[in-house]
Amino acid sequence: MIVSKRHKKTGLRIKVTRKISEIPAHDWKKVYPDVLENYDFFRTIDSSSITQFSFYYIIVYDKNHPVGATACFLVDYSLDTSINGPVRRITNSIKRLKPNIFSIKTLVCGVPMAQGKIGLAGDKSAVFKAMLRKMDHIAKKSKASIVAFKDFDGTYTEILDPLQGAGFAKFDSLPNTELNVWHKDFEEYLKTLSGATRYDLRRKFKKVDRYVKIDLKIVDSLEADELKAVYGMYLEIVTRHDMNFELLPEVFFRDISVNMPGRAKFFLWKIDGKIVAFLFSMVSQERFIDYFVGLDYSVAYKYHLYFLKFREALTWCIKHKIKKYEMGITAYEPKLRLGFDLVPLYIYAKLRNRMLRPVFNLICQFLKFEHFDPVLRAAKKKAGI
Repeated sequence: MIVSKRHKKTGLRIKVTRKISEIPAHDWKKVYPDVLENYDFFRTIDSSSITQFSFYYIIVYDKNHPVGATACFLVDYSLDTSINGPVRRITNSIKRLKPNIFSIKTLVCGVPMAQGKIGLAGDKSAVFKAMLRKMDHIAKKSKASIVAFKDFDGTYTEILDPLQGAGFAKFDSLPNTELNVWHKDFEEYLKTLSGATRYDLRRKFKKVDRYVKIDLKIVDSLEADELKAVYGMYLEIVTRHDMNFELLPEVFFRDISVNMPGRAKFFLWKIDGKIVAFLFSMVSQERFIDYFVGLDYSVAYKYHLYFLKFREALTWCIKHKIKKYEMGITAYEPKLRLGFDLVPLYIYAKLRNRMLRPVFNLICQFLKFEHFDPVLRAAKKKAGI
């Protein structure tokens, strides 16, 4: 589906498609931020036929010049997503009886598994307002109850904060985690950590390196048997995780290598030829994104595979002179011990029903992620965010 309409007052032409391939790649890339989750990443999402989400791609033209671009998706968002621990067990029990009881149809600007991005040029305010009008139109037509902007960092404050005067509420999302990579080798990195953490890591690595041979294979694409093993581990991680948002099909891990050659990397750790850990990452000259990790839990703790994974990935970054190592959200305790910084992210959300909006905003304040994660709450307080 392609919808193209010119706004009478501004003269801007807005095009909405359900497939990124219906937008010329050079138009999209000219205005959308230069990030790894770009045109070819969206092509992979489209070819994967992810059933949880319905995607929309919005591009704005001033005459024939692209001046705005962003991605949106429709999702039945479960209000208990941020909850974990005993309360999550209660909500899970309720959902077994009524699966959709906490779900509400939402139109989200952003990407399910990454930070939100919007490309803006020219009169940025006018372009953004044109996008917002189109999002409201899509939400109304699809009967979405909420319009939201998910996981935007502080660089978007100027353009997004005014939404609070238009019925949106602003909430803290789960922060991202980043490590500045400037070290000459892994040993120099270790010296930046606390004495206790440094001792603990050296003890773990000494034990593993001395008693078991773990082979590392780094590839741009997976063989059929490797794909099967990797996807099995990915599904186990999803099953174990309380705060699941997206579930990627196996074809995503196959097609990402085809659509993003040289950008997608798979790290495979093997013992006696069997994969016991994997890391799916995306890389550029400046950034390494630690996207998905999977572990064979029959040996994961015995051989400290999580920390082994990090050591080899960081060593690879140092070798290739990559300056930022990004490890994503959740599981903050080990990331903070490893020296990662928190990067605040924000959600802007509006319930389209004005009468119920104040109640919705109160519920969202109660469901803030740090209310159910004491490690995150303490870390944010320490970091002053």
